[in-house]
Parts: sequence; structure tokens; C-alpha cells
Amino acid sequence: MRYSVISFDLDGTLVDTGAEIAIAVNRTLAEFGLPRQPDALILGFVGAGTRTTLQRTLDHLCERDSVCVNERCRAAMGPRLDAIYGAVAGSSARAYPGCQAALRALRLGGVKLACLTNKEHRHAVKVLQGTGLLEAFDYVVGGDLLPQPKPHPQALRHVLAVLGGEPQRAAHVGDSATDVETARAAGAEAWFVPWGYPGGRADAGRDADRHFTGLPEIADFVLSANRSHADTAPARLAA
Repeated sequence: MRYSVISFDLDGTLVDTGAEIAIAVNRTLAEFGLPRQPDALILGFVGAGTRTTLQRTLDHLCERDSVCVNERCRAAMGPRLDAIYGAVAGSSARAYPGCQAALRALRLGGVKLACLTNKEHRHAVKVLQGTGLLEAFDYVVGGDLLPQPKPHPQALRHVLAVLGGEPQRAAHVGDSATDVETARAAGAEAWFVPWGYPGGRADAGRDADRHFTGLPEIADFVLSANRSHADTAPARLAA
């Protein structure tokens, strides 16, 4: 099969944003007189946007420590988190090994690339800018720009419609069961990477079509598959 579009999740797939997400959540908690939480705990709640990460952290505080925040306070915390994270997004994020080279190779190979994330779009763009990855993508879309974000299949279908791709010639790469579900529901291949969030759960990629151990491995696989397709395509007769 020849691949025309590869879509990537952002946090935990392309970039390590764990430190800055935890900083933003903990600074927001502190502003409202709530106790700091371990980074690992917060990162276990990543995957549905920054505000949802905060809400899951608050739910955990209530269940574990009976420190419960009312809805009015929770509503006030959202804009503060946006402001705090907006100030740090992309400041300490780091692309995973081989990321830039892999994306460059795919683009040079004629593959269209998308970043499909549930992170708020403005924060996603800042992270991609801060890590030097923004120009690698043909299309970037955050969860707050979509009527139905991941894992709803319409999120990936929207990306494919924008880029002119077909599900049977596309794959979505991610580090979570949400990403696997998104790809399979949209009819694309589901590719899993094990190094990200949430917490490296062993079963997160259970239903994935393929597992990869590095981003360069993904580029090698796609480009090799596309070359094989070109080599086996029937020759065209000259007019």
C-alpha cells in the first residue's frame, strides 16, 4: 500500500511536554490554595486537552483526599490555567529523538503530514513553534477547533478531507488508546508508540495495527512501502 497522509498526535508522541503541563496545572492549583500534585499523577490525566487534565486532577483530589472544589471555583480555574499554560507552552517541550529528521524525510518523500491533537489549538501551535516542528506539517488542528475531537472518527476524517487523503491510504500515530480508537473508527491504520502518556500503560496499544519503537522507524516504514508500491506499479505506455 502507498501511504499519502500520516497524522500524528502531539503530546507524548512527537514531543515531551510533561514538565510544562505539570507546571501549569500546579501553578493553577497553588493560586486557588490547593496542594501541589506529583508530575507523574498529572501526566496520567493527559489526553483530552489541558483543561480536562486539570479537571481530572481535581476529581482525583476529591476522591483521594476529600479536597473537593465546587463548580464555580472549577469554572474560574479554567481561564487561569489557559493563561498560565499559554505563558509556558513550548518553553520546555522537547521533540523526541529523531522527530525532526523523520518528519522531514516523510515530507521530502511526498507524504502529507498532519498534527491532530486534543490540546487546545493555540497551545499546540506554540508547542510546535517552540520545538521547531510547525513548518513540518501541512495541517495542524487542536481539539477545541473540532465539533467532535478524538476519539470521534470525524476528527481524523476532517483532517483527511482537508488534505485530500483517503482512510485506506492513511495512518494515525499516537501513544494512547484514544489515538488507536480514533484511527480504527475512521478507517485508517492505527499506529502506536510506547514512550508517551498516559503513564506508558501496557494495554494502550493493544488494538493498534502496528507498533513502532522510534519516529525514524515510522519514516523508514512509510517510505519503504511507498517505494515498493512505485516499483510494482504497472508501467505506463508512452502516448
